[in-house]
Amino acid sequence: MRPPPLIAAGFAIALASGAAVATPFTFSTGSPDGRIATASRPATGGVLEIESADDFVLASTTQITSATFTGLIVGAPLSSIGTIDVEIYQVFPRDSDTMRTPDVPTRTNSPSDVALVEFDASDFTFSTTVLGALTASNSVLNGINASPNQTTGGEGAVTGEEVQFDLTFAAPLSLMPGHYFFVPQMQVTGGGFFWLSAAAPSVTGDLQTWVRNGNLAPDWLRVGTDIVGGASPPRFNASFSLTGNTVASVPEPGSLALLLVALGGAGIMSRDGYRRRAARAVRSMRH
Repeated sequence: MRPPPLIAAGFAIALASGAAVATPFTFSTGSPDGRIATASRPATGGVLEIESADDFVLASTTQITSATFTGLIVGAPLSSIGTIDVEIYQVFPRDSDTMRTPDVPTRTNSPSDVALVEFDASDFTFSTTVLGALTASNSVLNGINASPNQTTGGEGAVTGEEVQFDLTFAAPLSLMPGHYFFVPQMQVTGGGFFWLSAAAPSVTGDLQTWVRNGNLAPDWLRVGTDIVGGASPPRFNASFSLTGNTVASVPEPGSLALLLVALGGAGIMSRDGYRRRAARAVRSMRH
């Protein structure tokens, strides 16, 4: 049975007057596994931009306060790190032109055409932890090609200094519930940055790493399925983590009082059936 209008009004008042309650949020793909390293750099000084992207899912409105990612610094010392950018993309077809003809095997589950938000060094502080020399078994740098030439097998092993980057945002990044991609980019003078892979996606809904360069944009390629290829193409995550707080809305005590007044004003609190339903509704709103 649909409740009388005053009951619905009471619920609306209570929900509209809700207070924000934050609970800790963490997300991680795990430590690097050394299977592949994918370049990711901004377009600086005429250098072609490369974006490597891996996904995360938010079940609730979330404020992200910090991020960590691990990669290789190749061909240059740690002091050569210059520009660091961070981008957040939604999943296709959001923020995308769905009418154009793509130059890749598929756009399903790819990052969107354009970024949702972009951050540069003025938006966060960062620290580094050097983990030692590491050789990744395969890499992607120049072999990012439009169809039908997308499958290169990768560009072979790459060796560099394994470094963990810990970023703290100056202001929390607030995101609604949804599916997103995280993209770190780094400019290294005289060398390059490669984002290291983590264990293959094993959770339902977890997507593999995608990559594109300035020539392929706005399209993206799957690092494992499209570029490495093979009879049984591998799938890769990229090594990163996010921390922050989820934000839920719960009714304030005054809102609950308004709800009870509305129920009483409707003359229904004396009726057992409605009274029980109202009590259940109030309990569910508390949780």
